[in-house]
Formats: sequence, structure tokens, C-alpha cells
Amino acid sequence: MQTPIIQFGTSRFLQAHALAYFQNGAPIGAAPAVTVVQSTSDPARRGRLDALTAPDGYPVRVRGIENGQPVDREERVTVVKRGLGYDGDYAELQRIFVQEARWVVSNTADRGFDPQPADDLPHPDPAQSYPAKLFHLMRARHLAGGGPLIVLPTELVPANGDKLRIRVRQIAVAQGEDPAFLDAHIWANSLVDRIVSEEIRPAGAVAEPYGLWAIAAQPGLELPVAHPAIQIVPDLEPVQRLKLHILNLGHSTLIELWQRAGGQETYVRQAMSGPLRVMLMNIMETEVLPGFAQQGMGDQARDYLAVTLDRFDNPFLDHRLSDIAQNHASKVAHRITAFLDWAGLSPDQAPQLHAISQSVKDPAP
Repeated sequence: MQTPIIQFGTSRFLQAHALAYFQNGAPIGAAPAVTVVQSTSDPARRGRLDALTAPDGYPVRVRGIENGQPVDREERVTVVKRGLGYDGDYAELQRIFVQEARWVVSNTADRGFDPQPADDLPHPDPAQSYPAKLFHLMRARHLAGGGPLIVLPTELVPANGDKLRIRVRQIAVAQGEDPAFLDAHIWANSLVDRIVSEEIRPAGAVAEPYGLWAIAAQPGLELPVAHPAIQIVPDLEPVQRLKLHILNLGHSTLIELWQRAGGQETYVRQAMSGPLRVMLMNIMETEVLPGFAQQGMGDQARDYLAVTLDRFDNPFLDHRLSDIAQNHASKVAHRITAFLDWAGLSPDQAPQLHAISQSVKDPAP
């Protein structure tokens, strides 16, 4: 059995995102097969690995609005062929990494790239950061004469591939190694998006229909499958702008309107079923879409807004407004104020967004 894809992380997000797309995509060459790696071999968590590798797979329940219509379906994911713990199964992990791997996928949480004290150890250790673990495996592959890999991080870090490469090179230098061998690998920058609202135990997840895995094009980049949600793009910035200044801006604008109205609703879908929807749509139509049009992205923005509204209307998703309202001032600065600066919209062109930006910046005493 060969598993050319090695995935670091067993989160419900990866279960309903990368693994589901490998399952449902059209294979490019051989059918995809995956080895999933858990950070430890904790027996209490071994049940998830066993469930991920079950012969009949694990379920992904897709629930929401798609093209304006409600959907509620179950998909089975059977591409995971091996489940390994980093510490207890390290010898087998290294063998697979050296002999079988072609793609390396990861999602190691927001701080997964952060240095750890154990990174200075000259040998692999479970307490090391993901970049340090990757360095030791890549060094073993290099010493064995293995070829280049395609590294596909999905962590929500801007320029995640570049940052991972830089960190792995730093560790190589600290270990007294010439880091040049790392440059043969392809380090892809990507942006991912899919709401995975619930886990199904022992393995599986509930997810919305929408999903995106945008990957910046570069020479030599190849993927194991073709899937509508996986997009190779020349530049990630337009994708980031759409997500940040329509989806995220829409959330923060809705929070501002919700708070001003007294905050009666609990969930996004409830807020979108009443007068707040009319107010939000007015801002989107008269200020946000014209701002994107000024930057030559009018058609893209209108299409993305339609998909975003389907996501906001998801009748199965309990997306709490109070959760989105956390760190509201910071979010307004990054989502609304930054949009006004990027689009170059004056207060006359976008009076409502400017009012929100100013009121959050300078709240009344």
C-alpha cells in the first residue's frame, strides 16, 4: 500500500476539507491515498485514528444552502489508509515520508509554526513545533536520496508556505545543516475556507456546502485531484480581499447593526431573516460592491456576495452573533477601515461604513 499524501493533523476541519476533497475530486493519476499523523500516540485519542482508517470510512454531513436551495447529504470519506501517532509510530512515519510521500498537508492550529524549546534538540521529539518535525523528516528523506515534495500548508497564516519554508530553513541552520536541500521542495501558499460546525464522534464532521482551497500558482505545482473547491490562482490577494471585505466585513457590519438594534437575535441566520438583512444589503449594494468595482473586481464581488448570503442563511448552522462580536473593534479595523483605505472610498462614497469605522475607533464616552 502506497500513500503519497501525508497529512499532519486530524482536526474536524481537515476531515471535512482536504480529505473530503481528495475523496470527491477527480484523481490526477492514481487514486489518492493518505496517511494521517496525530501529534502524539495518546491512547485516549487513538480511537479517532482507528475511525479515520475504517474500511467504510467516516461521514461528512453537508448541510446548508447551495445555489439558493437547502441541502442535507452525507458523504463517506475512505481515502485515509493509515493513521499514525508521531511518537509511538515514528519509525513507520519516517519510512513512509522517505519512500512514499509526494504531498505533505498540514493544519496545526493558529500557533503551529511558533518556535518551541524542543526545536533545539538534535533529534525528533513530540514536543517540537511542526516546522521542526518537518525538518527532521525532510533531512531523512534528503539523506536517503528522496526527491522533492509538494508542501501544502492550510494554516490560517498569510503566505503560509513561505513562512513555513523560512522557519524550516532557520531550524536547519540552527542544527548546523546547509538548508539548500530544502529549496528543491515546492512550498505552496494557500487560503482555505469552510465552516465545519460540529464533530461526529469518533470521526466525522458537519460542514456547510461551500468550501475553498485557493493555492497560489508556481512552477512544478501539481495536485493529486481536481476539485471545484480547489483553485490554482495566479495571486492570492484578490481571494483574500473577497473573503476579508465581503464575508468578514459582512459579519462585522451585521454585528454593528445588531448591537445598535438592541441585540435581540442569537444567530446569524435569525438576524438575516428580519430588518437587519435589509440594512446590511443596502450597505453591500451601495458601498461595498462599488468599492470592489473601483478596483476592477465588480463581477467577482457580486458573485462572491451571492455565495456569502447563502452561507449567512444556512438554516442548519448555529453561528452565534455573540461569538462574532468578540474583539469587535480590532475586526472593524481589519475588515472595514482597511477596506475603505484599499478601495479608496471617501465618506461621501461610503457614509455608513465610514460611520461604523469612526464610531468604533472613537466610541462615545
